[in-house]
Amino acid sequence: MLSTPAPRDTGGLTRRDLLKLAAFLPFLEAGRQLAAKRMASTAAGPSGQPNILVLVFDTLSASNLSLYGYPRRTTPELDRCSERATVFHSHRSAGNFTTPGTASLLTGVYPWSHRALHIQGTVLDEYRDRSLFALLADRGYHRLAYTHNIVAASLLDQFRHDLETLPRVGDLALMDLTYAERLFPRDLTVAVHGEGVLTRRGDTPSGSLFLYHPLSLLGARLLRRSDDRHRERFPRGLPGAHDLRFLLEDAVDWTIEQLSTMPQPFLAYLHYLPPHDPYRPRREFVGIFDDRPDPAPKPSHPLSDGTSTEFLNTERRRYDETIAYVDGELGRLFRFLTSSGLLDTTYVILTSDHGEMFERGIWNHITPVLFDPVIRVPLIVWEPGQRVGRNVHTPTSSVDIVPTVLRIADVPIPDWCEGQVLPSILGEPPTPERGVYCMEAKGSPKLGALDVRSTAVISGRTKLVHYLGYGAYDDVYELYDLEEDPEELVDLYPARPGIAVDLVEMLSTQQVKMGALP
Repeated sequence: MLSTPAPRDTGGLTRRDLLKLAAFLPFLEAGRQLAAKRMASTAAGPSGQPNILVLVFDTLSASNLSLYGYPRRTTPELDRCSERATVFHSHRSAGNFTTPGTASLLTGVYPWSHRALHIQGTVLDEYRDRSLFALLADRGYHRLAYTHNIVAASLLDQFRHDLETLPRVGDLALMDLTYAERLFPRDLTVAVHGEGVLTRRGDTPSGSLFLYHPLSLLGARLLRRSDDRHRERFPRGLPGAHDLRFLLEDAVDWTIEQLSTMPQPFLAYLHYLPPHDPYRPRREFVGIFDDRPDPAPKPSHPLSDGTSTEFLNTERRRYDETIAYVDGELGRLFRFLTSSGLLDTTYVILTSDHGEMFERGIWNHITPVLFDPVIRVPLIVWEPGQRVGRNVHTPTSSVDIVPTVLRIADVPIPDWCEGQVLPSILGEPPTPERGVYCMEAKGSPKLGALDVRSTAVISGRTKLVHYLGYGAYDDVYELYDLEEDPEELVDLYPARPGIAVDLVEMLSTQQVKMGALP
């Protein structure tokens, strides 16, 4: 027999009184949100400035996130957290691998301007004092940066004089077999190059046959021992790259400690390596997508490296598992941000430096192609006290992070900046006809003309890609309608080049910046 619930004690209020009070709830909620915004602008620190937290997860493609409609449920935590955030659905990195993508994110200019074009590359000297950290130097912000990625570390090393806190990459490593950071911390990039030469195979002029075999065998043995010690939790081995091994859990613990104790207001830039390959999630995430079908294969591209569909599908599943692992740790971080009250005083910006390819015979991201899986990355922004989610479909770029942070901190945006304030943040309206760009030019010299390059421009629903200097695939355009053909399967340019006139003109206006520097 079902029991009847006991009558609720309403403190003597009648049903009519309750209905009258209910009518005022929308006004109370509006007042609460206004109070939260005021708190964000006054309670974050002595200067009244809000905190700014930039979270970068390396190699995180929007194409593989359930937040953006991917059929595998890779990001349940992010899906939930983003219900009270602004989600950007057409966001691109300015580069398709770490160096150009990160450099653009930190300087607000495209690769043709900062010229960090190569793996382990650095920005031109004039941009050393134009980083996100330098631009906030006089605003009272405590500035912290960290990266797991030794490639991104070369960029942060350039900006170290504008940072109060810059730990070594190896400070959060379980195993660190690199020597450049420890022995030459003030000459990191040169030291990393030198270490690479010393340990390279002897089949190149700069390589060392004598050192390569003993060092590689010793390193492999030590790394294997480290992996074996954690095999119960990480059956495929520990996450890591470049002779380093990490636990994302340790990085999140460290992040929570830093955010709990550092002076406010703060600007924190935290660049984690996962889900970058090798894809090694914790045990409970291994195999969770084995019962889900693989995407249909796509035709091979002329610049394909010939990787088999079977390999691509296997690696994609492992990548998706690693994203789910990252998502679990991200959820833990956001529970801290919520419980500590930092979400009410902090702008949180989550994004990536580039994506990953598992199609057209191409794996990874060291490729000249600019299809969306390798350049379309997530961008989610939580404003202090935000309670209502928003979706932005206007194209945006990683060069927009710098001007957006400057607007948040009430700092004038310099005229050399090539980005714009993100639409909807602080009420900024969209720019409908704007074009955003991406470039890959590691086959060109840093200071010379960029004659070997891939360049893309996205405006509205249309994307134009120009390939230059790739042998038989030289001076070739590809055109895609991203609304009708989001998988980029139908190249419209051969049959309808006329519809790309405006986009060709947009690329042409940037040509002068791609010439040799004086």
